[in-house]
Amino acid sequence: MIRIVLADDHHLFRDGLARILNGYPDLEVVASVSSGEDAVTAVSHHQPDVILLDVNMPGIGGVGATQQIRQNDSEARILMLTVSERESDLFSAIRSGARGYLLKDSTSEQLNDAVRRVYAGEAIIAPVMAAKLFDKFSEMPEAPKRSPKLDELTDREQEILHLLTQGLSNKEIGVQLALSPHTVKVHLHRILEKLDLRSRVEAAAWAVRHGLAKRNV
Repeated sequence: MIRIVLADDHHLFRDGLARILNGYPDLEVVASVSSGEDAVTAVSHHQPDVILLDVNMPGIGGVGATQQIRQNDSEARILMLTVSERESDLFSAIRSGARGYLLKDSTSEQLNDAVRRVYAGEAIIAPVMAAKLFDKFSEMPEAPKRSPKLDELTDREQEILHLLTQGLSNKEIGVQLALSPHTVKVHLHRILEKLDLRSRVEAAAWAVRHGLAKRNV
């Protein structure tokens, strides 16, 4: 059973979302709250597997709540569910440690998939937001010299970073490279440690910034 804490200040939307999630036999909303502060308290009390947060809520909001939750549990799996398509909100969510950024116009099937992928330790971003993220980094001028951190990565790790920029899941990367999803996950953990990054989303953005999105593997 995947246990979920849900936070959104729009009561009708929150209630409807809870009904959708509870409609799946292996998903359970254990707490439904209306503010960032209440989300932090609910997470501390219920220790959920996945946390769904709206970006804009009264008080500290979703980003502030994410920061506080991650301070208490660095492995917390947080998925933002919002109407905001602003790049600033996306970047703030990523920097705070969120593992996903989904828009509220997503279908119930997309939400179900996102919850499961975040629970599995993956990251997911709404396609329109992923395009904005990578466009932003692609527009940046090329680094004046090769990043020293790139030399710390093995050829395999660089291959995985390249595939991350294509939005592939661990399973899909494994198929491409003839690796198990677990092995891909181990490689990703090492990549994050070497690059001093928090999430696969940040890693993908770093790869775009340093030209790995364009390499041939």
